[in-house]
Amino acid sequence: MSPERRSSFLAEHVDRLARTHLRDLLKDTARGKRLRHRAGPILLDLSRQKLDEAALEALGAHVEASGWQAARDAMFAGASINTSEQRAVLHTALRASGSQLASPAPREALEQIEQALQRIGALVQAVGQGDASPFGVAPGITDIVNIGIGGSDLGPRLAVRALAPFHVPGLRSHFLTNVDGQSAYELMHTLDPRRTLVIVVSKTFTTQETLLNGGVLRDWISRAYDGDAEAVARHFLAVSANVAAAESWGVPAAQVYPMWDFVGGRFSLWSAVGLSLALAIGMYNFRALLAGAAKVDDHFRSAPWQENLPVLLSLVELWNRNAQGRSSRAVVPYADLLTDLTSYLQQLEMESLGKQVTPQGQPITQSTSPVVWGSVGTNAQHAYFQALHQGTDVVPLEFIGVVRPAHDLQANHDALLSNLLAQAAALALGKTFDEALAEAKDGDESARRVLAAQRTFPGDRPSTVIMLDALTPESLGALIALYEHKVFMLGHLWGINAFDQWGVELGKSIARQILPALDGSLDDTASFDSATRALIEAIHERRTKQHERS
Repeated sequence: MSPERRSSFLAEHVDRLARTHLRDLLKDTARGKRLRHRAGPILLDLSRQKLDEAALEALGAHVEASGWQAARDAMFAGASINTSEQRAVLHTALRASGSQLASPAPREALEQIEQALQRIGALVQAVGQGDASPFGVAPGITDIVNIGIGGSDLGPRLAVRALAPFHVPGLRSHFLTNVDGQSAYELMHTLDPRRTLVIVVSKTFTTQETLLNGGVLRDWISRAYDGDAEAVARHFLAVSANVAAAESWGVPAAQVYPMWDFVGGRFSLWSAVGLSLALAIGMYNFRALLAGAAKVDDHFRSAPWQENLPVLLSLVELWNRNAQGRSSRAVVPYADLLTDLTSYLQQLEMESLGKQVTPQGQPITQSTSPVVWGSVGTNAQHAYFQALHQGTDVVPLEFIGVVRPAHDLQANHDALLSNLLAQAAALALGKTFDEALAEAKDGDESARRVLAAQRTFPGDRPSTVIMLDALTPESLGALIALYEHKVFMLGHLWGINAFDQWGVELGKSIARQILPALDGSLDDTASFDSATRALIEAIHERRTKQHERS
């Protein structure tokens, strides 16, 4: 079905449901049961989405006609579905060891992956025991610094924070990503260089931000050893596909862990990119993370669309984005340990799905990635929920909760969950003018009606609830895999390549051209646009004045 026909077809359901409030839809318990499903530790509740069975069946008929199963199977088997780069997309093979279904991925890839996991496991055990000298690492390491950006940072950062209750005693984790030197400055004034292990993560080993930060910490550690290069090297590991470049930079080849072309950065947590995570939580828990993701892989490969969580999530996004015209989605985890989830999802979804042409170079005829944003509840309620409840734009939400917390402060957790459930209910149900008027007790009729108008909530605002049994390595792996497969499905349904990211390249290329004009090695700025030239001149002017004052 063409996008134009699909939009017209769904419009019938949009028009019909526009006359039905979510208050009324929620009275249908059979509908609610149809829209709630479980996969392992995850409960997905879509009952507060503006859908009924007829609209859901229409979406299901569309996905079935799209050939999604064949596309899914091609990804798992290692077909070159990243067509612009002629690459396979095999992040699922990274956790295939935890799957109950036989992996169709190429045997060579599976063998390479298992060898890398064995290497990581041996290193993790040695560092945890306090002496990893056989692996080229200095003894007595207490702090791990992961240097990377984008997919080399966001996944490990999310998981290290989320799994804090599972951390190995005696090891602290840190992340250095932004080229802004403030974070590096603070780390160097906090850590002991002789007890710090730095992991430099870059597929090409040419990433500007990563190498700048790596160089800063290398110089810092070098000063602690009076420039002894061999001693300095014992404080560095690398994760890269470019072993020669890493070795030239100063990391011995034996201390470089692999990255593969068949795994994209934002899907790479499960590989050696997750080395800092494995060191933080131990190999047993890292394997549990992989197993949790593998369970969702099995579910995605075997469940019919009516019960398939990634498929259902993608259909709801399709409905909200293309049928309802919603341009953003808020993700609000009610768990401080998931503070970094929204940042992670911003890259996973917006870098994957922020495309406007097909793999054949033709313009897309429908909207693709919405803006993903949000923060943790209950903080979020006191920041932007006013606009979500009574603002002029309707923003779909995803609430993420945890049934059993990692602490024993039950009263706090009950209050947290009650707020999650209340916000989802309030957004859906709202408060009518008559209900608000009945609550207004003071003043004359006119004043009461004015106040009631301000205290009316339209409701009818859609949300999804994702509930984890507990936040464990297994459930976190399952949650991340759920979103990964949702992204795959949306790329398939929108007819775009979700696995390249050419949009990030242009700015990086221009930055490389501008840098010499800022550091003084390029005087001629005629090739830049007028606004850029003016700002370069302003920067130099202020620097000159500051220099003269000092």
